Amino acid sequence: MPELPEVEIARRNLVHWLDGRRVVRAEADDTRVFREARREDFALLQGRLVSLERRGKYLLFTFEGGRGLLGHLGMTGRFVRRPEGAPVPYSRARFHLDSGDVIHFADSRLFGRLEPCAASRLHALDAVKELGRDPLADGLTAAQLKEAVGGSRQELKVALMDQGRVTGLGNIHAAEALYRSGLHPARAPGSLTDAEWRRLAEAIHASITFGLEEQQGEEPAYLEDGAENRFLVYGRAGTPCARCGTTVESFAQGGRTTHCCPRCQPKTPGRKPPDGRRKTGARRR
Repeated sequence: MPELPEVEIARRNLVHWLDGRRVVRAEADDTRVFREARREDFALLQGRLVSLERRGKYLLFTFEGGRGLLGHLGMTGRFVRRPEGAPVPYSRARFHLDSGDVIHFADSRLFGRLEPCAASRLHALDAVKELGRDPLADGLTAAQLKEAVGGSRQELKVALMDQGRVTGLGNIHAAEALYRSGLHPARAPGSLTDAEWRRLAEAIHASITFGLEEQQGEEPAYLEDGAENRFLVYGRAGTPCARCGTTVESFAQGGRTTHCCPRCQPKTPGRKPPDGRRKTGARRR
């Protein structure tokens, strides 16, 4: 499922595509991406884009006339720009621009979500108002991270993925941040020291920065099938850890597959992980 970096790049692309342009026609197919929202209201989203905000994994559009749109990419949703008449597989909704281009919301599995509503209501929607702190939009210090997550009785990685605590992190970047900080995903949040909270906060920002750099461009493909895995630990079960050479493990956690290095991410509190120097010959990422 797209996480904070992917959604932020989608936001930046949309702002670029819509800058100085007008939506002359909006249309949508009758699909479940609208859930309980009125598909007919999508057609009212015309004119210029006033603002486009991202909160966690949600996109909040405001158009002229006070009309708004809540968007969520789901597992396979994406926005793409094509010339008028160019086919786009699985296009579910479209913004036709005065430039002759069309912005499509394409979603093969229909897990994405589009909800037209008054722009003034966007922040009052349950999906938005229940979100926790956004590391990119709000900033995230060690103290703020500890306050948001430290009291959870869930295992550390599961707590990090709780969108009501820290929003935007999913299975990938939670795993990557824990690897970067040398923390085991199954640690109890209450067992972390202040130094470990500092490492984790820094690692979250580093993982998000990595994701943003990898996702640059109109149609990034590093998460698509067949793309090179450029993550440090995610998806690397059964392969040597690039830092210490120990075999990366995977296990089920919170209904998702978790990846970690048992040596670099010791489960026992107080046990020191390796110093971070890579083995000779390990590929640098």
